[in-house]
Amino acid sequence: MTSEIAVKMTGIVKKFPGVIANDHVNLEIMAGEVHALLGENGAGKSTLSNILTGLYRQDAGTVELSGKKVEFNSPRDALNAGIGMVHQHFRLVSTFTVAENVVLGESDSSLFMDQKAVAARVQELSDRYGLAVDPSARIWQLSVGEQQRVEILKVLYRGARILILDEPTAVLTPIETTELFKTLRVMISEGRVVIFISHKLDEVMAVSDRVTVLRGGRTVGTVNTRETSTTDLASLMVGRSVEFNRVVRQVPAHREKTVLDVRDLCAHDDRGRVALESVSLSVSPGEIVGIAGVAGNGQRELAEVISGMRPITSGSITVDGEGVQSGRARSAIAKGIAHVPEDRLHTGLASNHSVEDNFALKNYRSMSRFRILQRQKIRDQSTHLIERYDIKTPGSETPVRLLSGGNVQKVLLAREFSASPKVLIAASPTRGLDVGAIETVRERLVQAADSGVGVLLISEDLDEILSLADRILVMYEGRIVAEVEAAQADRARIGLTMGGSDAKEAVQ
Repeated sequence: MTSEIAVKMTGIVKKFPGVIANDHVNLEIMAGEVHALLGENGAGKSTLSNILTGLYRQDAGTVELSGKKVEFNSPRDALNAGIGMVHQHFRLVSTFTVAENVVLGESDSSLFMDQKAVAARVQELSDRYGLAVDPSARIWQLSVGEQQRVEILKVLYRGARILILDEPTAVLTPIETTELFKTLRVMISEGRVVIFISHKLDEVMAVSDRVTVLRGGRTVGTVNTRETSTTDLASLMVGRSVEFNRVVRQVPAHREKTVLDVRDLCAHDDRGRVALESVSLSVSPGEIVGIAGVAGNGQRELAEVISGMRPITSGSITVDGEGVQSGRARSAIAKGIAHVPEDRLHTGLASNHSVEDNFALKNYRSMSRFRILQRQKIRDQSTHLIERYDIKTPGSETPVRLLSGGNVQKVLLAREFSASPKVLIAASPTRGLDVGAIETVRERLVQAADSGVGVLLISEDLDEILSLADRILVMYEGRIVAEVEAAQADRARIGLTMGGSDAKEAVQ
């Protein structure tokens, strides 16, 4: 790391109606460093990043690159200045292929692009950085994790000198994360600057040189990574102490009973390929069963099949011995299955509708009389759930899309839990959330299990599974390839299994 200041943001102010997102924020990033940016959801990180990438204009303050003041009127201006960002919420065209999305917006791109050359370059980058994705696949056919990889490839393809990475490891195995960190160090050695935004504090400690923390739209400190700790960083983020220990269950699972039973399940993905092959598993009342695996190995399809969102080709699903109809979400709901999908804003919720409308989606029949919705009844329920789940919102009529990620997830959890489910399918429930919101969501999952709900936790975050699950299953290429009691689980060995190593060798 040199002493040259590559990026300097001074006195940055950005206001939105009723909100000051950035309140005189200062940020200095040195050439040749990985600089981590931390803060709770709503702390101002995204707004600051959007200013640096030309999506927003600041209301006050200055931005300098290598000592020269710059003003960006568009993302194109920022890109031309060598700034690229991998956003937490993807900027992809769902009907285009991976290769088409990678070159989309390039000044020399056209309908007549050399598709073979682009695909070859994308494949080269994919292989180099361990970002496995099919260049010919269309975005709508990809999992959330695979879409994230496309965003990373877009930045790498454009050769940006200043890279802003927002939660880049959310769906990587420990080994892949380690390899990505090596790659970032290579980038730094090549003269690039990396701004690393993550809620995984262990990763921040492992990869960054310095850390800047935002809270409430303000800069609360910049520290040298080697001179701090995860505990100190978490406290700086939320303004209080945060516990990271493994969750201790108050009520043991009823292992002698089975609430969810999946037998010999087979299903296809959106491209018609086999996604699930003879998958069998069970969940007991009060048990948290973790499904570990790298994105794209059938986890999304498994969640959708059990929740009735995707048909099966063979096999069976039962809840308390009663069969769930294939591809019928209403049947799954009627049997007591609740579902928290990985894509909370588009699949889990109606993002343009209000908080109270989203609460009413699953029980609108009980909230209506003579087929007319009883608004006061809906509002009363919403007020109760907002208070019970500590949802930070201006009111129940606020559109869900205007809430922070943590509060969006609380809305989804509140709706699903209020239905008194027998089984809860939670897919990446803390993805993209800050440490405070993660703590809250995990507490709610444990509370559900302690109340007798069988929880199937599907997550690419191995640490999350290790902290919550009673029993861990590993998925690879559409199969359950390993099973281990959480108390005897070895993180490194499970990570190897997630990557395709021999199950018996890796887990036992």
